[in-house]
Amino acid sequence: MAIIEIKSPIPGTFYRKPSPENPVFKEDGADVVETDVIGLVEVMKTFHEIPAGVSGKSIRFIIEDSDPIMAGQVIAEVEG
Repeated sequence: MAIIEIKSPIPGTFYRKPSPENPVFKEDGADVVETDVIGLVEVMKTFHEIPAGVSGKSIRFIIEDSDPIMAGQVIAEVEG
């Protein structure tokens, strides 16, 4: 099975949760579909939803919550 990378379209700070008191958008090991939001990237106090963009099994996050991220950096991997 192929591994598909989900990359950040923009630089900023990556968040796995919509707010500190909410659960993560997707747990490691969860299945995803193209339209699932897997996180947010914050740029200058503006939050951008990051959709999976792919369908697959067992998402595995490469970066942690609140980590800085660059455009094109891998956020997660999915088995396609």
